[in-house]
Amino acid sequence: MASLGFTSTFNRVFVSGSFRPFKQVTNRQLATTFRDEAQNTVQKGADAMKHGADAAKRASHEVKKETASVADEVFISTSNYHLTYIKMKDTVKGKAEESTEAIKENVNKSMNTKK
Repeated sequence: MASLGFTSTFNRVFVSGSFRPFKQVTNRQLATTFRDEAQNTVQKGADAMKHGADAAKRASHEVKKETASVADEVFISTSNYHLTYIKMKDTVKGKAEESTEAIKENVNKSMNTKK
């Protein structure tokens, strides 16, 4: 049985001119390290997906807002055009009616004067 101060030469490695203790890595330590790395990678991927989803959400809100703004402008323009058209139509119709009445009156006057 070995004493506490004794180190076997099997546990030492010759590195640059001297023997140094060789740290053995067990399969369990490797598995734990790989698992931790995998978890970190998955977490980074999940964070990147969340960031991408948030960016897409912000972009879709901006597009929605811009589309609504353009739709409002078109509606207002169309409404203004429609109102202007109606006003012009009423004005023209009114002027035509006035002209018709004026012509009728002139015709009536001229017929009355010829009698």
